[in-house]
Amino acid sequence: MVNAAGGRVLAVESLGDPRGRPVFLLHGMPGSRVGPHPRSTVLYRLGVRLISYDRPGYGDSTRLFGRRVSAAAEDVRTIADCLGLDDFAVLGRSGGGPHALACAALLPERVSRVAVLVGLAPRDAAGLDWYAGMTPSNVRAYREAERGHEQIADAMEFRSRQIKDDPVRLLNGLRTELSPADREVVADSGLRGMLQSNYREAFRHGADGWIDDVLAFTADWGFDVGSIRVPTWLWHGADDQFSPVDHSRWLADRIPGAELFLEPGAAHFGAFRVMTTALAWAAG
Repeated sequence: MVNAAGGRVLAVESLGDPRGRPVFLLHGMPGSRVGPHPRSTVLYRLGVRLISYDRPGYGDSTRLFGRRVSAAAEDVRTIADCLGLDDFAVLGRSGGGPHALACAALLPERVSRVAVLVGLAPRDAAGLDWYAGMTPSNVRAYREAERGHEQIADAMEFRSRQIKDDPVRLLNGLRTELSPADREVVADSGLRGMLQSNYREAFRHGADGWIDDVLAFTADWGFDVGSIRVPTWLWHGADDQFSPVDHSRWLADRIPGAELFLEPGAAHFGAFRVMTTALAWAAG
């Protein structure tokens, strides 16, 4: 546990080579610090010290009510200070993507590189049809979030209790919206086991983290992605319907020097298969 501002605590996990290059892994939505990641042997081979933490409201991290995406930068700074890390790279997957970009924009003196897999663009992204190509369940959730906390809290609390009791429920519930490529990825028994542990830990104390993520993504992020100056690597599966591919295209056009890799035939959960590649790049 790491003490944070306002009397909060952050639950932190460190894996891999303790003397390796530090890389923060920012989990998806919903998610936790125990979410899918490469095996320790792979991390040692890459020379990576992988650091993950529960965003406020998930797992054992104290909720930060009303948090914006930008708040992640201060929490990552706090963890890095506690661990004695002067500089580090950041990798964000899915819902962790915007938070990784916050670190790159607001901690330029600390963040060496940022990688984002199947990320989202800001809700107010000029010229982007934010909902185009997005799966109906995500559209409903974000539309309700735009109407306020009360519109989503009860429903998400109910769903989180169901998922905590039976984490397979979330994957099964998504099945009708999964592309063939995503169905193949989540059919892997090892990955399904990690996802089930991930969701159970995410909702250990309720749905606050999930609720606050959705609200944060549909509000002002608190920083300008165009201000990012650190090397940026973006990856997106071309068939993704949870975070539509045009979000990464928009980000690549606004972040100076950003590299964008679009993989034909891959979709949202394909990000798990390229995580090792992304970590190798982030570690430099």
